[in-house]
Amino acid sequence: MNFRHLVSITTFLASNGILCVRFTCKGLNLAYRVKAYKAVVEYMRKSKEYKVNGLFLGGRSMGARAAAAVVKQLTENNDDDIRGLICLSYPLHPPKQQKKLRTSDLQLVQNPVLFLSGTADEMCEKSLLEGEVSKMVAPTKVYWIDGANHGMGVKGRTEEEIMDEMNSQVLSWIQETV
Repeated sequence: MNFRHLVSITTFLASNGILCVRFTCKGLNLAYRVKAYKAVVEYMRKSKEYKVNGLFLGGRSMGARAAAAVVKQLTENNDDDIRGLICLSYPLHPPKQQKKLRTSDLQLVQNPVLFLSGTADEMCEKSLLEGEVSKMVAPTKVYWIDGANHGMGVKGRTEEEIMDEMNSQVLSWIQETV
């Protein structure tokens, strides 16, 4: 929840008038994360404090996998509230295991998807993601951070520069999508 890129993106989006909710799920159990994510979505829908009229779900790494699974499940149930999916450092495959693709949920997502990934991400080989994106039915945009690894670190660039680049890409994509 307090991962610096997520804090930066949500702070930036909120400063531009977009309500953001961050939460954390400990552990790598995808089913648990999906259940927790769905509970947060349901809470936001029922909230009397916030009027929600459209949701973009997103996450970083395993959180992006959970968000993709939730978007797929909700849209299978004809959920009209979901506007899009934002995947930061999507873990397409385990490190050095490019044959073990994690795409089952992605292929069934119908809402617009934004991927932000690094060209040096050891868990998301560029050519593999581009191949999977070409098979997706959803309108999809991939934004590559040149030289970035899975943690979005780039030699020779400050973390702030990278976060500014990511933030502006997410905001402009949301604005284009709504």
